[in-house]
Amino acid sequence: MFSARWGVSLLRSCVSSLKASPLKAPSTSTLPRLHPFNRTLATEVISNAPTEVNQAFRRSKDLYKTYKPITPSIRHLKRPLSPHLYQGRPLRQLTVALRKKGGRNGHGRITIRFRGGGHKRRIRLVDFMRTEPGPHDVVRIEYDPGRSAHIALIKSRNSRSKQPWSYILSPEGLRAGDVVESFRQGIPDGYIPGFTDSKSLRGKDLEAGSASEGAGSSSVSLALGVLRTMTLKNGNALPLRLLPTGTIIHNIALDPEGRAILVRSAGTFAQVVTHEDGGKYTHVRLQSGEIRKVLQDCVATIGRVSNPLWMNRNLAKAGRSRWLGRRPRVRGMAMNR
Repeated sequence: MFSARWGVSLLRSCVSSLKASPLKAPSTSTLPRLHPFNRTLATEVISNAPTEVNQAFRRSKDLYKTYKPITPSIRHLKRPLSPHLYQGRPLRQLTVALRKKGGRNGHGRITIRFRGGGHKRRIRLVDFMRTEPGPHDVVRIEYDPGRSAHIALIKSRNSRSKQPWSYILSPEGLRAGDVVESFRQGIPDGYIPGFTDSKSLRGKDLEAGSASEGAGSSSVSLALGVLRTMTLKNGNALPLRLLPTGTIIHNIALDPEGRAILVRSAGTFAQVVTHEDGGKYTHVRLQSGEIRKVLQDCVATIGRVSNPLWMNRNLAKAGRSRWLGRRPRVRGMAMNR
């Protein structure tokens, strides 16, 4: 008790002495006038202004669109934000009407369960062949109701092209104004000075051939580096024999003359592991961990599939599943025997 009274009396004496003789500010005009009880802490030096670092730490709140829970149907609704998507309608000539059967065959019997209903929509005709060579300009990025990934509308710079417009799967980071190119038929002659595309030199043999040139090895290596700088871009389609190990790819074909069928879902990617010494197969690691042997003449697209946040969305109610054409999936134990 006495120590508490002594502390209070000491504090009162200090305050009274300060009131009697207040501190004067320094005469230097550059220093601010501070009250004796106003302390500046170290945390006040850091500015709270929005910076790139602060935005990166707040990114978890800005990735999804949530709603005020005024109704049960939107209480848990969560959608990924994609402000770069085009808000208008798709190109009419690149769409066809979706005809629904509700999982029934020609006799009217259900052969595929849990299908039915769904919103009216049109199928976007996506080009999985990429046979048109030359540069293509990315006009816009669009939403596709028939798939989880986004699609990109591209236009060929060739005025003589029979179909200048086409849709492709949009890789992550592709935006309107970018340029993509397809090298399905190989690197054209004269595209890179000092480099000739030959199917006899593939994978590891490509570097081995440049090293065995002797005096001209430096020029061949330089041409190979220029080739990879100009071709290894997001959205370009190249044969696997021209891709260095470690390249992130998607939209992989299993037939040199066929369409791409692997790694097409939102956010997926594969990686080139190694090229066989025989020059026939390339080992590609899928996201499941499986390593597949793919012919080196097959085509793949550089980059990762767009819309990686799609898997974390929340539909929030059963009605939205019906809009997507999904009927209720009933357990067998809950059925009447």
